[in-house]
Amino acid sequence: MKTSLKKPIAGVAALLLAAAAFQAHADIIISEAAPYASGNTVYEADWFELTNTGSSAVDISGWRVDDNSNSFASAVALRGVASIAPGQSVIFIESNSSGSNAAGIAAAFRSAWFGADAPADLAIGNYGGSGVGLSTGGDALNIYDSVGGLVTRVTFGSSTTGYSFDNAAGLSGTAISQLSAVGVNGAFTAFNGAEIGSPGLISAVPEPESFALMLAGLGLVGAMARRRRV
Repeated sequence: MKTSLKKPIAGVAALLLAAAAFQAHADIIISEAAPYASGNTVYEADWFELTNTGSSAVDISGWRVDDNSNSFASAVALRGVASIAPGQSVIFIESNSSGSNAAGIAAAFRSAWFGADAPADLAIGNYGGSGVGLSTGGDALNIYDSVGGLVTRVTFGSSTTGYSFDNAAGLSGTAISQLSAVGVNGAFTAFNGAEIGSPGLISAVPEPESFALMLAGLGLVGAMARRRRV
């Protein structure tokens, strides 16, 4: 009798964990992209930003990024950051395939945007590899989890030098076109005066669906436990 009850509870727990993982992935958005930066900035590297809009940290170990080839097989690893905290925005800057020049590019990026006053908690990762690069004439960003599941995707048209694409709205599976504007969604003029954006500074709000999922799961497990005692 005890064994027969344990199996359904274990099955429900597994389903809840899978549902929680799916929800966590859905909480990750591509909140900003700067495809103009590799040819028009002192740090010479394109970048994009991922933001966790949920209420729990998301493990991004093994996650990958691809451009408009739209293929996990062609995607390259996101490096340097293993987890994104609730409300956190992480910048990923293009580097070489090995990442050996990533530290130097990140330092130049911090200096260009913040001078000597970069936020202490500014998180910067990197990516790089053959065939993955953002075009100023229009391109795409595809983010995949460690098993090839598409987490989120955006496309964009021609970029405007010095203005990142602002996707604080969290659009996914569609084109984004809004350019960053000072005072909107945390955007500001960079320390060097040449760019406008909000790298690492978007203010994300946890989604109520995350709390609802957790409460529903706890309620279901509790109900089954009470039924077992009866």
